[in-house]
Amino acid sequence: MDPTEPHFSFPVIRGLQARREYYVAMWTLRNLSKISIYDEDEVPAEMRAQRTLNSARIPEIADYILDNPEDYVFSALTVSIDSEVAFEKMDEQGKLGMLRVPMGARFIINDGQHRRAAIKAALDQRPELGHETIAIVFFLDFGLQRSQQMFSDLNRHAIRPSRSLGLLYDHRSEKAKLAKLVVFESDKFRDIVETERTSLAKRSRKLFTLSAFYNACADLLAGLATGNLSEDARRAREFWEEVADHFPSWAQVREDRMPASEIREGYLHSHGIALQALGKAGNALLVERPKDWRKSLAALEKIDWSRKNSKVWEGRAMNLGVVQKKTSNIVLTTNVIKQALGLSLTEEERELEQAHNKEKRRR
Repeated sequence: MDPTEPHFSFPVIRGLQARREYYVAMWTLRNLSKISIYDEDEVPAEMRAQRTLNSARIPEIADYILDNPEDYVFSALTVSIDSEVAFEKMDEQGKLGMLRVPMGARFIINDGQHRRAAIKAALDQRPELGHETIAIVFFLDFGLQRSQQMFSDLNRHAIRPSRSLGLLYDHRSEKAKLAKLVVFESDKFRDIVETERTSLAKRSRKLFTLSAFYNACADLLAGLATGNLSEDARRAREFWEEVADHFPSWAQVREDRMPASEIREGYLHSHGIALQALGKAGNALLVERPKDWRKSLAALEKIDWSRKNSKVWEGRAMNLGVVQKKTSNIVLTTNVIKQALGLSLTEEERELEQAHNKEKRRR
């Protein structure tokens, strides 16, 4: 680059990857928010190097920063520079130095555009975070095709962790902590809940996933949680262990006397939809009968949970024999449990029940 051309400089570490130079810098969040980034939103997809910005994601990521100012974590951004640059080494090995970038250079984010936008939004509310830093990896832009390939390569192997594993490692969410306390401190559930996967393999020895238990516990204590995690977990655990006593097959799986796959294939009560429906019905039970709710749960044994019972479950929890888990399916499954327990239905539940019965009569 022309040394007389207006430019700005910043310290970097120089590296080599696929026989191409790249540079790693540490920028303050303030500098990152101020630097001009090329906006491609109005350009057709085939002419862009990046997907368009999804503005709906920005508030959630910004809140993550604002709610966790002492322990938020961001990985490095990947950025392309579309001009010639000059590296001035500051050590004998030529790894440390200053990178001179023309003032007119364009920066194109290959990975991290939502993080940058969220950082800008967070700084509007908390300017004092501006002195904190984030790592940026700079590549030299060799044209649109190269930038598009970089985007593809960076995302090709990026596999989002399962929801269960995300909950297992989440130490911020009170609901996640509650579900884990219920499961891990219960002899009846600890060994039959899958904590890494969101779906169960056919030969899995587990009956439920942690994500399903998370949903069920959240519905069970909706409007009832005290805010005392230990107390809320104890209350939820008592409920679920009482429920477990009315499903002997759960114990048989836990004790390796029956394969989990056989139970899941034969009965609906060992699927996430039933667990969540039990949580919803349980919430109503705890509200309506706070003192004698345990006695009411005996009615669970009167429900025909067999998946062959299409008269009850088809169109409600299943479609053509396949278990479904849409919101309406969960509500309709909850209705069966609430009716068995002698609990009244809410207006929404009554409306869905009427629509379901009307549809059954048409068949």
